Amino acid sequence: MKNYLLKVENLKVSVEDSNILNGVNLTIDDNSVCALMGPNGSGKSTLAQVIMGHSGYEITSGNILLEGKSLLKMSPDKRAGLGIFLSFQYPSEIPGVSIPSYLRMIYNKRFDTSISPVKFRKILQEKMKLLDMKDSILERYLNEGFSGGEKKKMEILQMLVLEPKLVILDETDSGLDIDAIKVVSKAVNYLLKEKNATVLLITHYSRILKYIEPNKVYILREGRIVQEGGRGVVHELEEKGYSPFGD
Repeated sequence: MKNYLLKVENLKVSVEDSNILNGVNLTIDDNSVCALMGPNGSGKSTLAQVIMGHSGYEITSGNILLEGKSLLKMSPDKRAGLGIFLSFQYPSEIPGVSIPSYLRMIYNKRFDTSISPVKFRKILQEKMKLLDMKDSILERYLNEGFSGGEKKKMEILQMLVLEPKLVILDETDSGLDIDAIKVVSKAVNYLLKEKNATVLLITHYSRILKYIEPNKVYILREGRIVQEGGRGVVHELEEKGYSPFGD
């Protein structure tokens, strides 16, 4: 039987005494794709933030296990050090921070090394080819003046540089045209195949799932998992919408 990478057990989360997650249970197998779907306000992004260790949420019960080890007492940087990567819905602009310097810094920290700028640039250019990114973007500051699509691509470039064990994509497909979705999917599938990554893909829509094939699909409504299954859940969702699930 295949071992799981991530397990969420009866997770209950609140913010300012308002319950957001109401006993979430899910399991993600190693080197697989898990799609988490649901309408706005269902708690999808909250779950992603809590897995990453965001301090603004209160966990009132439950557990989050990575390879059998609880993450609850670990800081976000410790979780990142274990190989967890979260792609944000709205990446921040950081004026004055050069892209190559920033990416080399996180690469050195992730792999506990001290690679030279020249050697790292070669690694970076190889990753950029997967995203059809031009070298000229390296002359800019991190996300400063970037379009929404450029910011998303930059997040995916960071993902490729870090080669995480667990990739959490929080509505990465939001606002992207079909060509950009194909490019992002190519990068994710590269990590799945070449680096044995595991992916938690959070999305409203099924279109990205045509390019990143899910092994398991969960539907979240009002802070609870109301449906679990395979690809067939996506097809049912396309036909009927979210209304039949959880009623």
